[in-house]
Amino acid sequence: MNKPASPGLHPNNPHKGRYNIPALCKALPALSAKVKRNPKGEQTIDFTDSESVVLLNKALLMHHYGIEFWDLPKGFLCPPIPGRADYVHRLSEFVDNKETKVRVLDIGTGASLIYPIIGATEYQWQFVTSDIDPISVKSSKAIASLNPKLKGRIDCRLQDSAKHIFKGIIQPGEQYHLTMCNPPFHKSLQEAEQGTLRKAKNLAANKRKRGNTDKTKDVKSGLNFGGQKAELWCPGGEEAFVKSMADESKLFASQVKWFSTLISKKENVAKLKKRLKQLEASDIKVVDMGQGQKLSRFVAWRFN
Repeated sequence: MNKPASPGLHPNNPHKGRYNIPALCKALPALSAKVKRNPKGEQTIDFTDSESVVLLNKALLMHHYGIEFWDLPKGFLCPPIPGRADYVHRLSEFVDNKETKVRVLDIGTGASLIYPIIGATEYQWQFVTSDIDPISVKSSKAIASLNPKLKGRIDCRLQDSAKHIFKGIIQPGEQYHLTMCNPPFHKSLQEAEQGTLRKAKNLAANKRKRGNTDKTKDVKSGLNFGGQKAELWCPGGEEAFVKSMADESKLFASQVKWFSTLISKKENVAKLKKRLKQLEASDIKVVDMGQGQKLSRFVAWRFN
């Protein structure tokens, strides 16, 4: 049975096709030292090298979004920007284009501030961000305050309770057009470490297939596969997290127009839809996304 065709990147997503390495090196000259030629003679970087991946991300943010400062604390998740951008662009279709001052809540922002950077620069959205990790919040605040394009657009908040998602973050009287989230995927630290190692081995295998026989660096500890506990795992994993999110969303139905979350495991889509129907959500939408062979999706819902 053939896999379903990827829907491709959103028309507004600027990250289609191969990376424009010369333009990225112009934006961030430090990237030049990391550029290599693949067996086809095309310019690329070593995606198993954490420093190269961080520099690539920084160059992408500078070139496409006008970001002047971006950095990550050691060991924190370095996200792939094209896929992250697609979530923002597809979520923009849930907002009436006549709306002004669109307000968005990003749950579990992490240290990179990726979604607010893209949403604030591409659509001029206002963001509130939340994270349970103080280091992530500190990093997000630094990025938000040190970039002129982001000043006054992003309010970074610490979630001080592991039991809550919206409680303690959404304040009385606040209204949001959208919420978004990239939930923790794994159920335990051991499962997260196994996933990281598997991803590293796949990258190394792909590298050898392309004819690169260089010894692979220790990518297990690399920033491109980094991530702290709150970024990678929680008790019950993605299924438990999104169920809690659905349950709490009902409490804030009058303050949010559309709730949404990415879903990594396809089987969790049906489980979340079932729970949302039990909670009497008035509208539930599943939006497919794709980049090359990789398929992903998010679920959006609202209450009337």
